[in-house]
Amino acid sequence: MRFVTAFISSRHNRPQNEDCSGYFLKDGLGCWAVADGLGGHFGGETASCLAVENIISSFKAHQGCSPAMTFQYLEAAHNAILARQAAEAGLSAMRTTVVVLLSDSQGAVWGHAGDSRLYQFRQGRIIFQTRDHSVPQALVNAGDLKPEEVRFHEDRHRLLRVLGQDGDFRPTILEEKIPLVDGDAFLLCTDGFWEYMLETEMENVLAKATNPQDWLDLMEHDLLRRANQDAKKEHDNYTAMGIFVRK
Repeated sequence: MRFVTAFISSRHNRPQNEDCSGYFLKDGLGCWAVADGLGGHFGGETASCLAVENIISSFKAHQGCSPAMTFQYLEAAHNAILARQAAEAGLSAMRTTVVVLLSDSQGAVWGHAGDSRLYQFRQGRIIFQTRDHSVPQALVNAGDLKPEEVRFHEDRHRLLRVLGQDGDFRPTILEEKIPLVDGDAFLLCTDGFWEYMLETEMENVLAKATNPQDWLDLMEHDLLRRANQDAKKEHDNYTAMGIFVRK
């Protein structure tokens, strides 16, 4: 299998863009990462970039694609953020969400912390979606909230797991590598993106797209139209990465 990748990122109407994304492809191996920084005053931007840079550099060094290696790459990013927090007092509060996808061209595995998401599409339909580490998602898991109510819940930004937090490091990682099929697609995105893009709309736009850049551009058009209608709200940064799997 081969991969076709595209991405978009915007600070939207925030002073700076605290999202970060990156990917690396070599000899059928691939690593894709998207992060959304928290902490303000450029701390969030630093945390998200540290996460993405360390995940990709760790992948380049080891080139492993397994649940265990996914944890190792995320842990390296987490430790890098902790070290920077200790070295610079002004960055002691920085944290970041992250979602990472790995592939050896035959199979794929992923992991995440926070509310940056991964969606897997097969035959144009979503067959997998990560679950946020957030208070509203915990309410959904308990049966006290409907999944569609997460997007604009008052506690949506209360995150339970992120890189750089104190205590146990507990990302969620896919338990087994899954096989890839020609025509599969993946979407990695921050909450500023999925907030304004319903899952059914992701599928509908995918059906119209011939490549991942078309897909992202069409979704961004819909996102901005919807966000601009909500003039009273300060809109978050948004970042999305689209990956098409092809023979």
